Amino acid sequence: MEIEFYKPTVLDIPKMQELVRPEVDKGIILLRTQDEMATTIRSYIIVKVDGEMAGFTATHIHSSRMAEVRSLIVNEKFRGLGLGKKLVNECVKEAKFYGIKQVLSLTYEKDFFLSCGFREIPKEEIPEQKIWADCIRCKLFPICNEIAMVKDIED
Repeated sequence: MEIEFYKPTVLDIPKMQELVRPEVDKGIILLRTQDEMATTIRSYIIVKVDGEMAGFTATHIHSSRMAEVRSLIVNEKFRGLGLGKKLVNECVKEAKFYGIKQVLSLTYEKDFFLSCGFREIPKEEIPEQKIWADCIRCKLFPICNEIAMVKDIED
């Protein structure tokens, strides 16, 4: 089995949207339009297994202090291979490269993020720009059951 991580181009966006569509339809992941994805394409990382797109995520920088693991998805067919954890680790590495001290996740998968070294925080600690830029667009807003979690990055 060949596993490859790579930075996507805008040509990957249609396949990325197809992969994430079921989770978007369930309200688990926020819809990102093709134009939104294009303007933030540099923040994404894709994982392929034997040449097939198996998942992706994005490292979204909110401030000089905090980034976020965003739009994490692994195709059901490839779950159980540790790809989700590897994608999260790629986000943490990228945040560390930029000198960021903390990585945020809003998730329904608390145990998964605990296993990645994250800890739960009160939602009141989430940067205000996150709420107004993203959360307000969610079909579940303002009643949100997601758990806010962070990972502190060591120097």
